Amino acid sequence: MEKKEWTKNIYGHMMVDYYVDLLREVSNGRQKKLKSIKTKKQAEKYQEYVMSVIKKAFPLPKVKTPLNPKITGVIEKQGYRIEKVIFESRPQFFITANLYLPDKLKDKAPGVLVPCGHITVESKAYSQYQEVCIRLVKSGFVVLIYDPISQGERDQYYSLYDEKEPLRENSCYAHNMMGKQLELIGEFFGDWCVWDGIRALDYLLSRDEVDKENIGITGNSGGGTLTTWLWALDDRLKIAAPSCFITTFLANIENELPSDNEQCPPGVIAAGLEQADFFIAGAPKPVLLLGQRYDFFDIRGLVETYTDIKNFYRIYRAEDNVKMFIGNNIHGYFSEDQKEMLRFFCRYTGTKPFTGDASHFVEKAENLWATKNGQVIPEGSKPSYEIIAEIAKVVVENRKKVPENKIITIVKKILNVNITKSVPHYRILRPFYNESDKHITCRYAVETEKDIVSILYKKTPEISRASVLEVEKDIHLYIPHISAIEDMENDALASHIITKGPLYSVDVRGIGASMPEAPDDFSNPYGYDYMLKAYGLMLGKPYLGQRVYDVLVVLNLLKDKGAREIYLYGRGQGSIIALFTAILYKNIKKLVLKNYPPSFYEWTQVPSVRWSDANFPPSILKYTDIPEILEALKGKVELIEPWGPDMKGKNGR
Repeated sequence: MEKKEWTKNIYGHMMVDYYVDLLREVSNGRQKKLKSIKTKKQAEKYQEYVMSVIKKAFPLPKVKTPLNPKITGVIEKQGYRIEKVIFESRPQFFITANLYLPDKLKDKAPGVLVPCGHITVESKAYSQYQEVCIRLVKSGFVVLIYDPISQGERDQYYSLYDEKEPLRENSCYAHNMMGKQLELIGEFFGDWCVWDGIRALDYLLSRDEVDKENIGITGNSGGGTLTTWLWALDDRLKIAAPSCFITTFLANIENELPSDNEQCPPGVIAAGLEQADFFIAGAPKPVLLLGQRYDFFDIRGLVETYTDIKNFYRIYRAEDNVKMFIGNNIHGYFSEDQKEMLRFFCRYTGTKPFTGDASHFVEKAENLWATKNGQVIPEGSKPSYEIIAEIAKVVVENRKKVPENKIITIVKKILNVNITKSVPHYRILRPFYNESDKHITCRYAVETEKDIVSILYKKTPEISRASVLEVEKDIHLYIPHISAIEDMENDALASHIITKGPLYSVDVRGIGASMPEAPDDFSNPYGYDYMLKAYGLMLGKPYLGQRVYDVLVVLNLLKDKGAREIYLYGRGQGSIIALFTAILYKNIKKLVLKNYPPSFYEWTQVPSVRWSDANFPPSILKYTDIPEILEALKGKVELIEPWGPDMKGKNGR
């Protein structure tokens, strides 16, 4: 008999390998398409396609509201000044920025927008980012650098938690929190970040000192992300230099590197795009790609991206407009990269690059605050979670109730699930015996699709039948919270089920046996489960939908083996999977949900939600919610101990 402890995480790398294979297929198809492009007309057609995909991923607001800019202070420096600026990208949603202006301008000067990377506390005041601005302003550029959401002076959770709260300490965690809540109403957090950048550019262009036909953009890390997205989405930009972000989506998943929510545009990989395409979209405008030899963003992907762009620009006979520079440092916007960027920008603007030491001009962070005390919330900025709650309320109030006979169609669309009648192949794995309760747990690897197995368990006192899969007419299938083995032994509901007969349970992809990390790390907002969910969205295949599909295929197997009356149970995360399964599978006799969320809408009305990202069905609140789905199941449902957004019940458990 197999020892029980050997059975945990035995397929832990399955989902990473699965996505690697999918992305390699996409990459190979994309390369064939690029190599087939020979003429300018073909190139323009490809650019049109790329832009159609990008615009779908970033459905920007249709109306620009007033910026209401305020200059709250000025710092006079040697040869330039810094204005402290506040403006609104959305009503009552403040952006804090610093505008660097050269002294004694005789003519309009070229402008540069600098979105910041993920430096949570200092943000625009981070020394490297100040140096970028100083080099540019001393070379004759007007420079606007601004704080992204939940960075610098824009901490969205400032009034709620102390400084030790992860949502305040780590802007990546904050971004992912806002991102998963926005997904419920069909919005993308990256769209919010891009919109901030567009409105920052609006402010820069509103200044009389700026040459509106001569605007560049550069940023590092998360600022490199926004440089990339904005380059494709705002044609007012004429030159770009992203730093320490550019690689390939494929390299990131191969290296198991998670990215912020805003770095994962939905559907782009499914449509065959790579990061290079965001620059190909703007061909043949000049682009400099910056990287570091020891960066966690794989420079092999940077070189591949550079090659793709360079080859595409050759069609326009503009390959000299694409350059690449790789420094000899770790992740960051170090002076050698700054100088390379400056030379590149000056080459196209006709200005003379500053060659001095920019570090001598760096200011203390608090000197650059545009607010009185370093935060926008106390000065009247509306927190993002309040805006999300308001938008969700409008979405739900304006939503028409879906007829019960349309619920299945809606769920299939949201989860992108194809209902199949195929019976899967399965393997009989070694069982294990529990001495304490004299039960044997049989294990079966069910091949729900190519390279994916879901582990089906059957806990029974019938030791002699461990080598086959015999299925009773009445079966009880339990979908666990995180691990079937753990719940089968420790959950009261599972213990109750086994008094009725054999207990079946299943670890779907990424759960239990194929969980890529320890259970304690499962809900990490930057962990493997989050990363895999993000790739699912970029591939147009929500991770939740893939898990529901696994259960549907397992049910096909059980039915083929003789099951006629199916009782389905779900706990925690498993309750959401079980709920959607019950809607899509007609032969469910009864559905029992324990520790279930009463509604997805509830998750949008609070500042933070503990449920992990894979449980958030994209756009669902535009169509329906859990109460309507339960109603459609017509009395088949028993509900036990609901969990709120904090994954706790009324008694705090």
